[in-house]
Amino acid sequence: MEKLQCMILGSGNIGTDLMIKIRDKSEKLAVAAVIGIDAESEGLAMAVKSGFATTCKGIQGAKELAEWDDIRIVFDATSAGAHKHHDTVCRVDGKQMIDLTPAAIGPYCVPVVNMNEHLNEPNINMVTCGGQATIPIVYAVNRVAASVPYAEVVACVSSQSAGPGTRANIDEFTQTTARGLEKIGGAKNGKAIIVLNPAEPPMIMRDTVYTLSINAKEQQIEESIHAMLDDIQQYVPGYRLKQDVQFEAIDRGQLLNIPGYGKTAGLKTTVFLEVEGAGHFLPRYSGNLDIMTSAAMATGERIAELKYGIGI
Repeated sequence: MEKLQCMILGSGNIGTDLMIKIRDKSEKLAVAAVIGIDAESEGLAMAVKSGFATTCKGIQGAKELAEWDDIRIVFDATSAGAHKHHDTVCRVDGKQMIDLTPAAIGPYCVPVVNMNEHLNEPNINMVTCGGQATIPIVYAVNRVAASVPYAEVVACVSSQSAGPGTRANIDEFTQTTARGLEKIGGAKNGKAIIVLNPAEPPMIMRDTVYTLSINAKEQQIEESIHAMLDDIQQYVPGYRLKQDVQFEAIDRGQLLNIPGYGKTAGLKTTVFLEVEGAGHFLPRYSGNLDIMTSAAMATGERIAELKYGIGI
């Protein structure tokens, strides 16, 4: 079956894991080239061994490759700062971008929530690893509640799974994730915190999601969350609850004061998540990277199917 030709910008941890996922698992996408800036990177060496075109001259070098004209999707796994230039270049040449950086130039996309809405956009942003893991839970609460005045997430990842790109984008991570909780999750106010944990042995990604909702029943919320878990596990099998969903009623006698919203009562929901990676390139504790590459590939495959008719 014909596959849609794609290119990966970035030969670091995320780009290399995505390359292996597409190479070994995708029935609709094919890696035509992998682009880096470090000629000695492990990712470029693996790309060469896999028979893909490569260059260490960045996006300019990519344009010089014979494969450039056939590329339909460009996955950007570099940095928020670099992505701005990459976006300009790819728009001029009509390449659709799937952005794995926190640059947030294009609309936010979480596959289980709003992927089909953005398949024709020139630039699709995959939010952040914390966003991919937690926004669906906030959305699951919001869809059975009258409103969600507040959502807060704490993403804890192993410091060993946070490379230079991740560390350089900490501010963008918290800002983009918080906005994603609002724009996609439906929270009126969102807050995101990331913790790089140096524990040995390295810890699996853990995420804690807090929501305060109005006019929702505990059973409805729990059922909605479990349905969302089933949907995410279709492309991230290691995504799971760490323990049962917890609830606490906030009554009129102990109103919470939410900045920008005011004092309110409601139902507090706490969800403890664990994300284990598939171990394609990175260790299984790097679920934070695995959920990003899995979501990006799922989005690319849906574009191949619905926009180009591949696999239908």
